[in-house]
Amino acid sequence: MQTVQIPLDRASGVAIEPRSFRNTLGHFASGITIIAGASDGEPIGFTCQSFYSVSTEPPLISFSVMLNSTTYPKIRATGRFSVNVLSHSQHEISNQFARKGTDKWAGIDWKPTAKRNPVIAGTLMWLDCEITAEYVAGDHYVVIGRVHEMSTPEWHAGQPLLYFKGQYRHLLQLEAG
Repeated sequence: MQTVQIPLDRASGVAIEPRSFRNTLGHFASGITIIAGASDGEPIGFTCQSFYSVSTEPPLISFSVMLNSTTYPKIRATGRFSVNVLSHSQHEISNQFARKGTDKWAGIDWKPTAKRNPVIAGTLMWLDCEITAEYVAGDHYVVIGRVHEMSTPEWHAGQPLLYFKGQYRHLLQLEAG
């Protein structure tokens, strides 16, 4: 795997204040995932809302993680990871994995995939992936992963945990009538 630096165009002359940029992007609702792996036989992971599908042939996904992450380098060293898409009832898990310096796996029920990556119980769905590319883009890595295993349709029950305007949200179910 090669890390590539993506050049950024600084010729626009428009200064965008980081907090304003973040607030504006907060109007884009996104799902919440836990990117997980194993290091020295122990589960590791972090909360990630920047996740999306890239390709179906071959099956590729992507996520972004800050350059100063302390967990991602351990995942990178193994070359593989799982993506756990959280359900609407798992906001506490999202908060737990977002904290630094704590035991993120305390009280978390999980099982390993065939490649030994953690799958968190009760997630909406999961994927098991191999890192195929990584790019530096500003203050983040953009990571591309090839999917080798995934949850079955029977697994996919419930509603997603969403993040919108700085708060967790869930879908409202309207009754047909």
